Amino acid sequence: MTDAFGRKHDYLRISLTERCNLRCFYCMPAEGIPLRPKDHFMRTEEIISIAKTFVELGVKKIRLTGGEPLIRKDADSIIKQLSELPIELGITTNGILVDQFIDCFEESGLKAINVSLDSLQHEKMASITRRDYFNRIMSNIQLLIDRGFDVKVNTVVMRGTNDDEITDFIEWTRNTNVHVRFIEFMPFGGNDWDWSKGVSLDEILSRTTDRFGAFGFERITDRANDTSKNYRLKGGIGTFAVISSVTNPFCDTCNRIRLTADGKLKNCLFSNSETDLLTSLRAGNNILELIQDNILNKRSMRGGMDSISDFSNPALNQQNRSMVAIGG
Repeated sequence: MTDAFGRKHDYLRISLTERCNLRCFYCMPAEGIPLRPKDHFMRTEEIISIAKTFVELGVKKIRLTGGEPLIRKDADSIIKQLSELPIELGITTNGILVDQFIDCFEESGLKAINVSLDSLQHEKMASITRRDYFNRIMSNIQLLIDRGFDVKVNTVVMRGTNDDEITDFIEWTRNTNVHVRFIEFMPFGGNDWDWSKGVSLDEILSRTTDRFGAFGFERITDRANDTSKNYRLKGGIGTFAVISSVTNPFCDTCNRIRLTADGKLKNCLFSNSETDLLTSLRAGNNILELIQDNILNKRSMRGGMDSISDFSNPALNQQNRSMVAIGG
């Protein structure tokens, strides 16, 4: 699957549900999103069928997302069936239900687990998520580490909310085998985005230098198609990284595509255009050509918002879905 700019797409993110047991304000509007009938969303067999088509087209990695993917009643069955495909399988979760699925993860060979965690402080985490699950999340992160999983912690950095914890998160990586990834605050439908609330890659590194010194941390090699710039404290067990989608986008090496829970293909996280695969699949049609056309028409940068002024324009950046309805 190659687009008009020569980028090959071999990484598919599949959202299992739009529902979540948290209400993080940067992801879900305060009023929530409309609930829709079950038949609007992919059934288990449809997820597996579509995934197999993508694997035939060259997908080598699949990551399950949501909403919160583990609240789906058949999540364990989906994980086990996808693990039989010749792919690397991962999942992004808020961590609340990890202890109930850890045996399933091990049996399926699923090792790459990303956990969303926006604060190391109990009360602040409850404020951000509008729910109180901090102790359970922290316990489950430690459980994953103890059981030998590859644990990444995703932290959306927001000025005046949790930016005072940046270096505390980094200090956590010194003696813990955890990989913290700071994500610049991004605009999605209903999250009242304004870049004045954002913290850039440069500022994060400046704060890191202030606390640990210019030689207290080091740049480490990024993997191919990596979205993050990766670092490690000198002598640290874990690592930290910055995903700078706003100030330093990585679009020129993007290999990612997204399948929403209602079966729409998005070739970019920020794209307003989608291709309906589910309706075509249910009609008995071959979806291969739809997929290829979607990839071929991918814009060069951030769904066509090439400049920071375009990206900051609410008339453009708020036309997208809420993050919870796209899939993290």
